[in-house]
Amino acid sequence: MLTLNKISKNFPGFKLNSVSFTVEKGDYFILLGESGAGKSILLETIAGLVHPDEGSIFLEGRDITQEKIQHRRIGLVFQDHAIFPHLSVRENIVYSLHGTKLNHKQKQEKVLSTATLMGIAELLQRRPSTLSGGELQRVALARTLIQQPLVLLLDEPLASLDTLLKDDLRSMLRKIHRQGQTILHVTHDYEEALSLGNKIAVIDKGTIIQEGTPEEVFRFPKSEFVAHFVGVKNFFKVRLIRENDASYGLIEDRIRIRIETDETAEQGYLVLRGEDIFLSKEMMQSSALNNFSGQVTEIIPATKGIEVILDIGIRIHALITRESIHTLGITEGSLLWIHFKATAVRFIKA
Repeated sequence: MLTLNKISKNFPGFKLNSVSFTVEKGDYFILLGESGAGKSILLETIAGLVHPDEGSIFLEGRDITQEKIQHRRIGLVFQDHAIFPHLSVRENIVYSLHGTKLNHKQKQEKVLSTATLMGIAELLQRRPSTLSGGELQRVALARTLIQQPLVLLLDEPLASLDTLLKDDLRSMLRKIHRQGQTILHVTHDYEEALSLGNKIAVIDKGTIIQEGTPEEVFRFPKSEFVAHFVGVKNFFKVRLIRENDASYGLIEDRIRIRIETDETAEQGYLVLRGEDIFLSKEMMQSSALNNFSGQVTEIIPATKGIEVILDIGIRIHALITRESIHTLGITEGSLLWIHFKATAVRFIKA
């Protein structure tokens, strides 16, 4: 559907470096990266606001690398909405139909149907200055969607919204996607990426460093940067050793962790998600092959539970429920056992 082939662009102090990926028809594709990673520049390049120094962009098999913005059938919604303040909501939306062959009645019918889809039909006579941030974002989406773009580009669309408005707009974006709209959405928020995308590419310093499904990227990060960026805090440099047909990751030559892997590389990294760790007051019998005792050093409220940091010779981050905190009577200084399966541990070769 949309294919970027080795797109490069030089700026003072920054470079898009041979970026390649494909957004298939019907994808909700997330481009995930920190501020300054090159996400917005890449969107502007796809839209035609910036021309690459090298590489090609194809849309439905057509080379659009040098094509004019208005001929690309790509819609871009900016983070700051870019709504015309002197026009009404209706006038903002219909503005996108200037230059088409539609008559006045047809244009107004399209405005009404698009505004109804976006839940803003009752706002058509209002001025932008009277709208909330969420309403402005819906107007910006309507103004772009009325053009029926083959690909909808979203530049941090939820960044300036509060939690309630974010949830509301996420639901709206899922609705648009379910109706068949192909979307390329850039964000720095990995929870946003996880809740919306069916494909994710992680960009750092102008380079795509990992691409895959949300499960592949979030459960199996391929680098220390991706692991930390997507919230995986148990990431350790290890030496892989084999004993009696079993594999172990040796951390700092003293902590030995059982791993299920066929990898033969000696040096690499161990990744363990906090939610795959179980805590208990006593050593318990289970199928977990990794069992360590340690002391609780910190207890931190998290978005999806409570993060408990334990010292087992290294710092391990466990993510448990609030109920478990009370059931186990966990406080800072508590002595606990931690347990996790060998299959929960991921080995990444260096």
